[in-house]
Amino acid sequence: MKKERYNIAIVGATGLVGREFIDILEQRKFPVGELYLFASLNSLGDIIKFKGEDYMVGALKEDSFKGKKIDIVLSSPGASVSLKFSPLAAMEGAVVIDNTSCFRMDEDIPLVVPEVNQDDIKYYSKKNIIANPNCSTIQMVVPLKPIHDKYNIKRVVVSTYQSVSGAGKEAMDELFYQTTDIVNAKGDLCPKKFPVQIAFNCIPQIDVFSNDGYTKEEIKMISETQKIMHDSSIGISATTVRVPVFFSHGESVNIETEKSFDIKNIRAMLSKAKGIKVTDDILSGKPDERYPYQTMASGKDEIFVGRIRRDFSVTNGLNLWVAADNIRKGSALNAVQIAEILIRKFL
Repeated sequence: MKKERYNIAIVGATGLVGREFIDILEQRKFPVGELYLFASLNSLGDIIKFKGEDYMVGALKEDSFKGKKIDIVLSSPGASVSLKFSPLAAMEGAVVIDNTSCFRMDEDIPLVVPEVNQDDIKYYSKKNIIANPNCSTIQMVVPLKPIHDKYNIKRVVVSTYQSVSGAGKEAMDELFYQTTDIVNAKGDLCPKKFPVQIAFNCIPQIDVFSNDGYTKEEIKMISETQKIMHDSSIGISATTVRVPVFFSHGESVNIETEKSFDIKNIRAMLSKAKGIKVTDDILSGKPDERYPYQTMASGKDEIFVGRIRRDFSVTNGLNLWVAADNIRKGSALNAVQIAEILIRKFL
């Protein structure tokens, strides 16, 4: 017999993604029974509202999941925290949907974007953990999926324009205060979260560099896309860039397919795809109808796609511009969508 309510725990409840989890659970009327909020000791005792009621944040401990009969854990702390605590929650019978990079490439743990590979959720029982992909990967694979299914993608070249919220609240504060200091002609900008000034600047580095010159963020996009799409033959090259925008990522995506296509069919196909909103009327007098931009995507569930045009430098080339809210669809919403499928089909 199906449950009417499910006990939910949120790990990292006071972070940007954690708070978004809470908002989305309420907005989508997720059938929450008991709600448990966990974070670091710095947030102990904080109060967060859910459905008009106050919930106190507890400190995450090794026994936090014992005896509570938690059904689902939505987890978004640091990767090292997830490495320790997600398996502990799974051992207590909870299904953990983990938003960190910790488990994404574990072959026994499904890496899921519901619009692309929701059938992989059924493999959750191997370790009682499901991995939520990188935010930049999520917004790219959703439009790639229908194109690959029909035309067979050979190669993807992606350049990202990633907002500072992807690096957390401290990064957002750094952009805000640096911008204020520059406007007010103050002195030393003192970069802390980023290697160099982020205000009025673009930084072609997200995460640390590997020996081959790629950053970990770029490697994530490559390996995660191939896993989600179930196709390691897709060639992918990524350059990830941090830009002085607070919310939402933009991506320039260049695609080469094996089969020929009509650009009108591509546009029509993407317009019908679940989770996508095509904004591609470049002749429109209304800016919101010409193409997507990052502020347009903020706070929205959809992945916005525009600037759909042929790349004439190769036989079957295609260019897209993609924008999405990295905290919402790129993180919290994707996880809650996975949870909705879990309770509908498996729990």
